[in-house]
Amino acid sequence: MKHTAPLRAAVAALLLTVGLGAAHAGVASAVPLPEPAAAPSASAGLLDAMRQDLGLTGSQAEERLSAEKAAAAVEKTARQAAGDAYGGSWYEPSTGRLVVAVTDRAKESAARALGADTRLVRHSAAALDRAKARLDTLRAPTGVAGWHVDPRTNSVVVTVVRTEREAPAVRAFVDRARAGGPVTVAETAQAPRTYAAGTVGGDPYYTGNVRCSIGFSVHGGFVTAGHCGQAGAAVRGWDGSTMGTFQGSSFPGNDYAYVGIHSGWWTVPVVLGWGTIPDQLVRGSAEAPVGASICRSGSTTHWHCGTVLAKNETVNYSQGAVHQMTKTSVCAEGGDSGGSFLSGDQAQGVTSGGWGNCSTGGQTWFQPINEILGRYGLTLHTA
Repeated sequence: MKHTAPLRAAVAALLLTVGLGAAHAGVASAVPLPEPAAAPSASAGLLDAMRQDLGLTGSQAEERLSAEKAAAAVEKTARQAAGDAYGGSWYEPSTGRLVVAVTDRAKESAARALGADTRLVRHSAAALDRAKARLDTLRAPTGVAGWHVDPRTNSVVVTVVRTEREAPAVRAFVDRARAGGPVTVAETAQAPRTYAAGTVGGDPYYTGNVRCSIGFSVHGGFVTAGHCGQAGAAVRGWDGSTMGTFQGSSFPGNDYAYVGIHSGWWTVPVVLGWGTIPDQLVRGSAEAPVGASICRSGSTTHWHCGTVLAKNETVNYSQGAVHQMTKTSVCAEGGDSGGSFLSGDQAQGVTSGGWGNCSTGGQTWFQPINEILGRYGLTLHTA
């Protein structure tokens, strides 16, 4: 992507490093290759951000990132080991371990053998997913903010706006939800909204009179939020020059889009740190579990961190419901839409919307990156 001279120089250095590495690999093909280097530790800037937003010391932040990486690796195999008895899983910060819920006590030992803690529950994840799917067929009133499967309560959590909880339409929706399966009702201070904004000066891209944020570079362009532009819409870069075109876009129902870029712009596996932290390299897209720490980069509020609160949530925006979203405790504001969510060096998704702001706090949802890559047949640009 185009950017200021310091960033352009940094990007050039990054590309040169990658190019030299590829050339070296080719030359060395006739001799034994060295063992791969250990993954670099988290940058000081990332640890600072986690300390500020999560209340951790530097050493606690490093320990948490390491534990979350181990939990993410265990989650897939634990799900397979539990089979039909799988009731969901989440990362537990107080123990630094993954917790796997199971409906059959006989399956607990298999999950524990993989390094996870277990909890015996009544409902399987499949049963809870079916209950949520029934809710997805309903039209929700504006006082219902969204709903998701929560493995910790072993239920479908329906979130309602606090001031609207007793409204007849909201009560009727909750009653219908409870008739279809185990439901827990939670409250939120405000209804969610998308984070697009009118045109203002600064980074990073514009379409029409809307400013949004780049999510992640893919080969041929970048991914972002669908509500930022429709397929065929032209995109201008941070400097106002022609940048590319929306090749695909979906909103509501989904909230993702793919922008193909023109000559004069290029992609790099980098997420901007905005001077708060060093720019971050993207090395993959391994999905972080519920409870894991996560950080966001956007063109309005720049860099903030929080935790993953829920997955596969249906969010009820005024424009319509959006499915399969991930909820976080990270704050965001207008113009941050489409921006990057990272867990360590792993891409997680693109910012969709939420409630609150970065002065008083709030919650933000993102559309998972792997779903977007699969939908458009894209390849994430990684370091």
